[in-house]
Amino acid sequence: MDAEKAFNAYVAGGLTRWSRIAYLLTGDRHQAEDLVQVTFERVARHWERVVAGGDPDPYVRRIMHSQHVSLWRRRWRSVDLWSHPPEVPVDDPTAATDRAVVVRQALARLAPRQRAVLVLRYFEDLTEAEAAKVLDCSVNTVKSQTRDALARLRSLAPELGELVGGGELR
Repeated sequence: MDAEKAFNAYVAGGLTRWSRIAYLLTGDRHQAEDLVQVTFERVARHWERVVAGGDPDPYVRRIMHSQHVSLWRRRWRSVDLWSHPPEVPVDDPTAATDRAVVVRQALARLAPRQRAVLVLRYFEDLTEAEAAKVLDCSVNTVKSQTRDALARLRSLAPELGELVGGGELR
């Protein structure tokens, strides 16, 4: 199989998963689509080298997270993120749909690095060491970012209660 066909097969097989991760990072469907497109554009440029190293997932994950931070920084300079925080529903948070909405809205209000740590640790089930490698930081930074992000989630969405306390954000 040539490189182009292998890349197309990889994208087709993982598009749903990567789109979900991008949505969790950005909190917006259109921004998530942009993030996936930019990520795969970058991956395509180096595809042969990426697959020569084995599993392409860690490389794609790293590109996606670094691109997310870059895109967020560009948007942050032109938008006041805190002037209109999203409404947090106070309905029954035990219902799966309501809980998902509350989690997404709370994640959207975190800093990109904190959001990335939580997505990597709790949605992608990466270890602290794997998350540190993706984010190019130390394991202790991942631990402190996770602690700070969970504390911020507790204050932003107290209705999540034990969900955040137990680290079960799904």
